[in-house]
Amino acid sequence: MNIRYAMETDAELVMELDQHIAKEEIKNAIHLHRIYLAEENGRVVGWLRYNLFWDSIPFMNLLYILAPDQGKGFGRQLVTFWEEDMTRQGYERLLTSTQSNEYAQHFYDRLGYQAVGGFRLDGEAYELIFFKKL
Repeated sequence: MNIRYAMETDAELVMELDQHIAKEEIKNAIHLHRIYLAEENGRVVGWLRYNLFWDSIPFMNLLYILAPDQGKGFGRQLVTFWEEDMTRQGYERLLTSTQSNEYAQHFYDRLGYQAVGGFRLDGEAYELIFFKKL
């Protein structure tokens, strides 16, 4: 598997795959090197997108592995790549979140993230916030 920063030439593909945020925000994230693409045999199998919480703590907004490629370790490899990149950039803490009814909470726990709180929006499942010290 190859992991790389998304490039401007990937913008259309990323916009097609990641419809959780506005297209302009995807372009900004690509420009800031805040989207990683995972490829297997030249095909995108997943991506990780992050931003900065309080303008200072990397917060993983989205980790997504395409359905046929789930369960093959790509998610773990993407998170590990992100953690190593954040360490190289001098960050010491990371955050992410997932809804309490999603399996991802167990995934993050296995990767050393600790649940540190959460919140509930109207009509949504409880959102768990996870923290990891690098």
